[in-house]
Amino acid sequence: YVPPQIRKVQETLDDKKREELGRLKKMVNGLINRLSEPNLSSISGQMEELYMSNSRKDMNDTLTDILMNACVTAVAMPARLLMEHVLLVSILHHNVGIEVGAHFLEAVVKKFDELCKSDAEGKECENLLALIAHLYNFHVVHCLLIFDILKKLVSTFTEKEIELILFLLKNVGFSLRKDDALALKELITETQRKASTAEKKFQDQTRVRFMLETMLALRNNDMRKIPGYDPEPVERLRKLQRALVHSSGSGKDTQLRVSLESLLSADQAGRWWIVGSSWSGAPMISDTKNQAQQKLHVGKVSSKIMELAHKMRMNTDIRRSIFCVLMTSEDFMDAFEKLLK
Repeated sequence: YVPPQIRKVQETLDDKKREELGRLKKMVNGLINRLSEPNLSSISGQMEELYMSNSRKDMNDTLTDILMNACVTAVAMPARLLMEHVLLVSILHHNVGIEVGAHFLEAVVKKFDELCKSDAEGKECENLLALIAHLYNFHVVHCLLIFDILKKLVSTFTEKEIELILFLLKNVGFSLRKDDALALKELITETQRKASTAEKKFQDQTRVRFMLETMLALRNNDMRKIPGYDPEPVERLRKLQRALVHSSGSGKDTQLRVSLESLLSADQAGRWWIVGSSWSGAPMISDTKNQAQQKLHVGKVSSKIMELAHKMRMNTDIRRSIFCVLMTSEDFMDAFEKLLK
């Protein structure tokens, strides 16, 4: 039961909060709408000020919602626009705190996983994958996540997945080769094996062949064989990023080294990659073995000792075990051995 006065206070607080959030959303939306490469410096500065004057949670939720609405549409978004939006997230990730990038990344990955399962017709999957690729390009996330996504796509291996693999490799293939050449080599081998077993499944073999050729071009570091590959826009924005990030350690040390599985199970197992957000409710190691051992020791002793243990209020298995060990041991060495067991 909530008394009427307290209820009234709560209602006014809720209204106030709603009003504040509405105002905050308008301000963030106005900044995002004006976002472009020339004014990125002033907009990132204003966003940092908003982070300083508002709750981090409110800011993260608002920014993520607005960016998702702006970037995840049924039509393919221009690559330049996506890059600029992700670059803003990257600058805030390095200047404000890693929870900014972590919150956005988790929302993007969960939405991508959901759309992959739902067989959506539009270009939402490509847009989400482009966001993940640029989060990697601008050092928000480690290549571990990209390899996890590629492995997942290779394991499913339908025509839609082949297009997504090609799209991702075109965006980040050479960076992956630089970061972990061995993992890329293993992925290529696995894809070749999968392609050879799934040959009969596809009517149009040209896309599979093209994907394998792209992978081999990546392995051989041959940029000419990848049509439409242009690293220049990313490089230019990386330079801008280096100029706008305050701390000198703007590179690998703030990258989120988190796997796809960890991101998808964050609600159940906690977010260990954000300080203070790990969760002790993660599945604990089962105690069944220990319980079995305890009951075993108790089972060996006579009923007289068990009665005595009951009288002395030994009310748990472990207390009864220790009591029985102390009462029935031959000497201190025997007691020591049994207690260790």
